[in-house]
Amino acid sequence: MTESTASAFPPGTFSPDPRPAPPRRRITAAAGLELRVTLRNGEQLLLALIIPLVALIGGTSITLIELPEPRIDAVLPGVVVLAVFSSAFTSQAITTGFDRRYGVLKRLAAAGVGRAQLLAGKCLATLAVLVGQLVVLGATAATLGWRPHGNPFWSLAIILLGAAACVGLALLLGGTLRAEAVLALSNLVWLVFVAIGGVVVPLDRAPAVLRSIGELTPPGAMSQALRAAMDGAAPSATSLLILLAWVVIGWAATVRWFRWL
Repeated sequence: MTESTASAFPPGTFSPDPRPAPPRRRITAAAGLELRVTLRNGEQLLLALIIPLVALIGGTSITLIELPEPRIDAVLPGVVVLAVFSSAFTSQAITTGFDRRYGVLKRLAAAGVGRAQLLAGKCLATLAVLVGQLVVLGATAATLGWRPHGNPFWSLAIILLGAAACVGLALLLGGTLRAEAVLALSNLVWLVFVAIGGVVVPLDRAPAVLRSIGELTPPGAMSQALRAAMDGAAPSATSLLILLAWVVIGWAATVRWFRWL
């Protein structure tokens, strides 16, 4: 296009504007789409909010499992880990897998949304869901007698690090396997990791072998670190390093093997 041709059509001549949207707008549009799909999906809401709420209320009210008093202080860190793992891993993996199956990702790519922008949009949508989860769980815990203490900055850093690890693994799973395999495997991993990751019962009360295995999982490392931070202590370097290792492994593998189809 010559300079004279370009000047003949100043910005705003055509509506809608035929030029590609800036990257930031593509990211927010992808995040908005992801968030709307999550909020309209009953299964995703069950995973992200209902199950953690039931676990919080049940774990505080039902005394079948012996926990230190006040029980809410022992239950809340595990429930937060459950909420993060449910939304950042299981929900994100299933959504990505079925988006690939039905050609949603292919259409987004054709619309100019690159891989980096798509992944950024998914991370932004997950972050929005996490904020909603933390607000609801925090308000519910406060009504059950929880009073915030410990280091909030450590707690926030651990939650973000754990979410980053879970999203990386979710995108690896959803971006490489068939949708049916993603659905089965992500739910199986959710069940296993919740059982051995110190989510329901703190790992310091588990058998030694189970504790050693559980501490190596993302929920296990996160629950150990978060319990320490919410009790007012610094999380162990081992838990943080395990979480960081999962972040690197998940995202490096996602960048290498994620597929649109």
